[in-house]
This record gives sequence, structure tokens and C-alpha cells, in this order.
Amino acid sequence: MSRKQLSDLTDTLIPGLEERREQLRHAARGGPRRVARGTGRKATLTPADQILVTILYLRKIALQELLGQLFNTTAMTISRAVKDVRPLLEAHGVCLPASTACLRTPDDVARFLAPDKNQDQTDVWFPASPQ
Repeated sequence: MSRKQLSDLTDTLIPGLEERREQLRHAARGGPRRVARGTGRKATLTPADQILVTILYLRKIALQELLGQLFNTTAMTISRAVKDVRPLLEAHGVCLPASTACLRTPDDVARFLAPDKNQDQTDVWFPASPQ
């Protein structure tokens, strides 16, 4: 998936993600919000990060524990993000094939992203785009 595709997908999904979050909170509160938007505890992951984490997880690039380490949060937060974003991806017909890379530790990520000394430094590896 190219950066442009990811950006377009993120722009498409964020409004639906925020609407779904507000609906869930409305149901949990049992009514309309009592304080202004933006007050209270701040989210650990931005909506764009939630979408990125979900894509990485669904492509089976990394486990939730590793994604939690990389995004400085917990595996439970990653799990909630996947639970929230997955239905939106399905509703928009996004199909994410599994990647051939499976990273398990931060060192795996560093080795994966480190340039090969025998390779031209301008070469960049991107996962295959969904068909």
C-alpha cells in the first residue's frame, strides 16, 4: 500500500471512526455528552494511528504486543483499535492480504528497515498493494 493510498484511506475512514466512537460513548453514558468535546482523558492513539495499527495487524506484519511497543501503548489499546477499525475497513471493501514479513521484536523491525549495505540507498521496499 502506497503512502497516498494509506492517506486516502485514512481520510475516508476517520469520520466514520469518530462517529462510531461517539455513538459508543453516547450509549455508555446513557445520553448526550455532559462536558465539551476535547475535555477529559486524551486518546493514546490518534485516529490515523488506529487505522495504521489495524492495517499492520491485519496484514500480519506484527503481533499486538510489538505494535504496542512501537506505538508506546499497550496490546489492549491495539486490540481495541483493531476492534473499532476492522468493521470500517470491511464496510469500505478493503481487503488486506497477509504480508510475507512477520516481525516479532523491535530488533526485527530495525533489521527490516535497515538499508542493505550491498543495496542502492535509494531503493525503498513497500509491501504489495492490495489487489
